[in-house]
Amino acid sequence: MRNPLNAAKLNTAMEDVRRAGMPGLFAEVRDGDQTWRGAAGVADVLTGRPVTADMRHRVGSVTKTFTAAAVLQQVESGQIGLDAPIARLLPHLVPGERGDAITVRMLLNHTSGLAEYLPHAYPSLKALPALPETDPSSLDDNRLRRFHATELIEMGVTAPAAGAPGGTPGVYSNTNYLLLCELLRQVTGTTAEEYITRNVIERAGLRDTELPTEPYVDGPHSQIYEAWFGMIDPPRDYSVYDMSWVGPAASLISTVTDLNRFYDRLLAGEVVGPSSLAQMQQTVPVVSQEGKIIEYGLGLHPMEAPGQETFWGHGGTTWGAGTLAMIRADGKRQMAVAVNLQRWNRLDPSGMPEPHPIDGALAALCHAAMYG
Repeated sequence: MRNPLNAAKLNTAMEDVRRAGMPGLFAEVRDGDQTWRGAAGVADVLTGRPVTADMRHRVGSVTKTFTAAAVLQQVESGQIGLDAPIARLLPHLVPGERGDAITVRMLLNHTSGLAEYLPHAYPSLKALPALPETDPSSLDDNRLRRFHATELIEMGVTAPAAGAPGGTPGVYSNTNYLLLCELLRQVTGTTAEEYITRNVIERAGLRDTELPTEPYVDGPHSQIYEAWFGMIDPPRDYSVYDMSWVGPAASLISTVTDLNRFYDRLLAGEVVGPSSLAQMQQTVPVVSQEGKIIEYGLGLHPMEAPGQETFWGHGGTTWGAGTLAMIRADGKRQMAVAVNLQRWNRLDPSGMPEPHPIDGALAALCHAAMYG
């Protein structure tokens, strides 16, 4: 049964998230030919400037669907073999038997066994999800630091392995997607940023989406606030930040409208072909960065509610900014939401995040958007 958009319920759900403690958030929900856009709260806690639904935003790991689509395009053209060992093209980055054992597919679905490099690039943060000894000093140390992708990849490759290549559950790791970006550079002769811009962003007709080369967000945008589990109080503005620490694995800037347009065209077969989309939707169990077992495909993550429809999409977080974008499997219902505060939960004595009213309010907003 179709549940048409209910603007009053969506507006109330947005306000509930703001009242729960979120400075500002904005969203777009689509159902067939209906579109609702809404915003609540402030884009700047100092001036009270309001958020608006057309703002540009750092969308974090939502970027991974764009990167995966670019790789699948090269699979379609015969330049990359999905089950080919990465040693054929990247022997200098993953040498020896390990490079022979890890395939392109394993990078895409996080079953390579390669460790996450972030705890090494940001040593004060320690490793998720248990964080009893964490402190946020690395966030400021690296604010304008320019990382090179191969430097970060080396951190992940030389760290103790997270698992055996191809083993499940896999372990979510940004190292995998930086390697995919290097793979794109090798086979296309251009940077991953340039290839993704030309062949994914522009192909999907996105007008306000880019992979940044500077630490600023151009155009109308919110300030973004990082609380680091209550250790930064009040939360600090990280809207100016050099995103080379994740590159085309998680640095995309977009809008909720562009994200909905992208996932609509992806599922319609306009970004990659139907067979590639089917590959993207083949999932395996993966341990998320929050320590939960999720199902993960090739840059796509299915989100399900018991007895109800499946939605495909991705979530993303960076220092201060969070995003979630999803589309129902039939392509008819969509949601993209952006928030300007991250890691609002405080930690319990074991170092695990404690529940916060924002959690329930965001879940209620997603339910109202997805199911009416």
